[in-house]
Amino acid sequence: MNEIIQYIIRFLAGDHVPEATWKTIGYTSDEKEYSNYNLIIKPSGFFDEACYGSEESLPTLPLKQWEEVPILFGDNITETIGNIVVIHADIIAGTYFLISRYEEMVRRKTRDAHNRFPGKESLPYKAGFIDRPIIEEWGVLLRSKLRETGVEISEPPKEIKKVYLTHDVDQIAHYRNIRGMLGGILRGIKRPKEAKQAIKSYFGGLIFDPWYTFPYLFKLDLELQKKLGGDSCEIITFLRSHSGKRKEDKPLVNLLHPDYQTLIKYLKRKKVSIGLHISYEAGCNPELITEEKKRLEKFIRMKIHYNRNHFLNNREPEDFEYLINNEIADDFSMGYADMAGFRLGTCKAVQWINPAKKELTNLRLHHLTIMDITLSDKRYMFMNAHDAFQYCESLINTVRKFNGEISLLWHNNSAEKHVNSYHRILYKNLLKSFKHNNSADE
Repeated sequence: MNEIIQYIIRFLAGDHVPEATWKTIGYTSDEKEYSNYNLIIKPSGFFDEACYGSEESLPTLPLKQWEEVPILFGDNITETIGNIVVIHADIIAGTYFLISRYEEMVRRKTRDAHNRFPGKESLPYKAGFIDRPIIEEWGVLLRSKLRETGVEISEPPKEIKKVYLTHDVDQIAHYRNIRGMLGGILRGIKRPKEAKQAIKSYFGGLIFDPWYTFPYLFKLDLELQKKLGGDSCEIITFLRSHSGKRKEDKPLVNLLHPDYQTLIKYLKRKKVSIGLHISYEAGCNPELITEEKKRLEKFIRMKIHYNRNHFLNNREPEDFEYLINNEIADDFSMGYADMAGFRLGTCKAVQWINPAKKELTNLRLHHLTIMDITLSDKRYMFMNAHDAFQYCESLINTVRKFNGEISLLWHNNSAEKHVNSYHRILYKNLLKSFKHNNSADE
């Protein structure tokens, strides 16, 4: 546990804080050790073997407030003993709880129709901080208290550290197979324009398909990347390499098809990063990840280190072990399908902590801040265009305030022209917002 505690202390203090500074922070109940530190965070008992992993270890609502910031464990008391500041809010346990997905390990029976942990069942949603990265808020308070001990410590710059513009290729095109084309013609009985579009797409080529919007998306993406710089903005496209028998994995994926070969060549030419989009079937049976990764690497002729689960169906926290064993370095699945915001309680990438083994791993988790259909779907947030933009802009401003990273997921079919959907325009406006917010003064 010592490695985990040191990691969390460093994470709370901030990447910009030198080791000599965060080493002045201790996590102990032993008053004999207080003199070794400038600041003490007092344990709440969360890690005690007697309760760890049980329902009784979960936070109780309503949460206590520590200087207007919710805390999951401990008390909202700060005291000074001599020259030492003692914080009774157990923000070490709170951070561990959020970034390890501890709640999902304990509440294994709480799952939706796809066996995912629902956002609206989560503590961040129920306690009202799904749109607040409270770990960063704890970090601000921690640095403030450390200054009271005479330690000089700065705040990070108020700018977005990294933007990830991501796209999942669930279906590369609408009418480029017999079934899709015939369906378009049948629907064309009532909507003649669709029949013409289906025929034009099927016989004319991929570029005529209304769902092949990658040129539009990448034009916007590359403009922002040029504005922010490659280190501050990365474009990632996640490709499936396999289709299981389940309906959620339809339509079938065939990487040998000329359309997929066209897309892969296009991605390489534009220097877009490629990640593995593991199938729904592999989400249910993670042992299938090995073969899916090998297949994609074979077709694109490069190593894969990024992953996102199809349907975001990373079911159990321990499923991450399969990613680690397959040399996946970064996972981008950490968003709730039904709720945009900060699933892990932070707007920064974290090293995953295995809550079952209490082990710190090298797998980096990136929160999925905003997904297109989360905003508009009747099953989820069901927002109109105005409210969706306002909510997204608020999340962007929050990330900027805490020098965090933000990840967007826009599907190619969401950016289709001439449909009753606001996602094409919303995406364009959000990227404009990044250009403004990353350079605006506080």
